[in-house]
Amino acid sequence: MPRSRLFPQILLTVLAVIALSSVAAAQRTLSARSDNSEFGPVMQAYLGYLRNEQEVVDDRVSRREINANYYRRNSNRIRALREMAIRLVNKSGNDYVPELEAVTTDEFTILFENPPNPRSFRVNQVITNTFRYLGAVNSGEVFYLFARLDPYEQAALIEGQKDQPGTPPEVSTAAKGQRIGETSTRPRRTVPR
Repeated sequence: MPRSRLFPQILLTVLAVIALSSVAAAQRTLSARSDNSEFGPVMQAYLGYLRNEQEVVDDRVSRREINANYYRRNSNRIRALREMAIRLVNKSGNDYVPELEAVTTDEFTILFENPPNPRSFRVNQVITNTFRYLGAVNSGEVFYLFARLDPYEQAALIEGQKDQPGTPPEVSTAAKGQRIGETSTRPRRTVPR
């Protein structure tokens, strides 16, 4: 076959391969988006965040920066977070994901100074006025999932405890060394230095 006819055939073959790979990539992107299409933008963003976290872990293990145990635990943690986020959004019907924490029993010291016994946890129980226990998820190993309370929820809990008899009151500002009527910040300097 003459070279003049061979070149167009090779060129067409290369172009066809490129076009087919582009179509396949677009289909993968659309299928990834359609998997999350039932969720609102907040949940889709959270699932995208978890997907990115998994890609980072995959990349680090491919470059041998982390060992297999670390990879396995973090991949399992990401799966547990994903499962709990989907469960929360489906149950509430709201497009809202709280700040989630997933830990195993040997990681409790990350969240708690004096780790409580996880066997005593009840779903929706508030622990140390900081976390709401959401439940356990088994994804290769058991992860205990918590939602970190926002500052308003924490303040409401503390205020509610003050009103209950038998709970010790907070230390007053006078006992902390600040006089009543004083602000906790210095007044702004009006004269330039």
